[in-house]
This record gives sequence, C-alpha cells and structure tokens, in this order.
Amino acid sequence: MPEARTVLPAPKLLNLISARADANAITLAARTSSRVAPCPVCAKQSLRVHSRYTRTLADLPWQGIPVTLHLHVRRFFCDEVNCHRAIFAERLSGVVRHYARRTERLDCWFTHVSFALGGVAGSRLLKDLGVVVCGETPLNHIRSTQLQDHETPRVLSVDDFTFRSGTRYGTVLVDLERRELVDVLPDRSADTFACWLSEHPGVDDSEPGPWRRVR
Repeated sequence: MPEARTVLPAPKLLNLISARADANAITLAARTSSRVAPCPVCAKQSLRVHSRYTRTLADLPWQGIPVTLHLHVRRFFCDEVNCHRAIFAERLSGVVRHYARRTERLDCWFTHVSFALGGVAGSRLLKDLGVVVCGETPLNHIRSTQLQDHETPRVLSVDDFTFRSGTRYGTVLVDLERRELVDVLPDRSADTFACWLSEHPGVDDSEPGPWRRVR
C-alpha cells in the first residue's frame, strides 16, 4: 500500500517545490527527483528531455482539507534505434497511474471505501474525510477496478450490493479463508453466478454455506 503518512506520495521519487494553504484548500507543487527515465516500451534509460507539462492530481486530504498536487512531469526522447516509441512521458509508479487524476494512495482510500460501503454511503464517508465526490464515483471506481488473478477459493462468500438503489444490483465474491476479494459480478442473478462457478471449479459446495446467498 502506498505511504500515507508523508507530505508527498513516494517522497523518494519527488521533490517538493512549494506549498500553499488557506482555510479551504491546500496546494502542493512537486517534480520528479530522478535525472533519467526508462522508456515504457523498451526500458532503455533516457537523459534527453523533450518537454515538460503539469499534471493536476487529487491527493490525501490534510485534517479534512482537500489537497491538490501540481506535479511537473517530463517527456523524454527514446534513443533506442529499434524502439517504435520516439517520445514518452515518464512513468511514476508508486505516485500515480498513467492518465489517472488521483494519486495511488488516494486511490487506495477509494478502493477500501467503495467496496466496504458502496455509492452514497461511501461518498458520505469520503466527504467527512475531506474528499467531495458524488454517489456514482465510488460505484464507477468499483467498475473500473482491475482485480488480480486468484486461485479458485474453497470457501466462498457471496453477497449482493447496489449499483443504483432499487434498479441495478451486483454480486461480490470473497474468499473467506484468505479474506480476499475474488470477483465482482455485473448482476445478482443465479444464472450469472452459476456461470462463474462453472468457469471456476473447486468451490466446496458439499454443505450449505454463505456461497448460497445469491438468488
């Protein structure tokens, strides 16, 4: 999990340029500390800077006050002759994903809150913590989450949740032995769950248990 107790995300990768605070907002400016960057295609290190631009990111709030991070990022020339990428933007693993608008550590908040509370309740908690979003944002985060591959669980917990109250529901599958999220299904029908089970043989269904809760 990304470090949540430092002023900057991944402070070993970034240098703080400035900080400005008022009653309702905190704004940080930072730039990368490394002189080189690897090409995302061929992995060759490059020193030649093509241009610079600024990414505006939401970061963890401080004492309930929203934080905006202005991150100065560089584009580099790739000098590998056989690489088809002539120019690339430096990647900042541990800080922010490519094209994302939130830092990775704030994204971790969204993951925990979204899967624990869902839409409206999740947005209320985030607002209390200093992150103002609408009720659809946690649900969109659930839909966009890329789950890691897991071994088929032996003991499976199945429960439903609402994408949109009263109109659309989904199903969450949890490995009770490992206490890990396994998958999220687009609805709560028995047919969808049966299809998932047929694709993931190995769940112990010898006795009635929490896996039988889908209807």
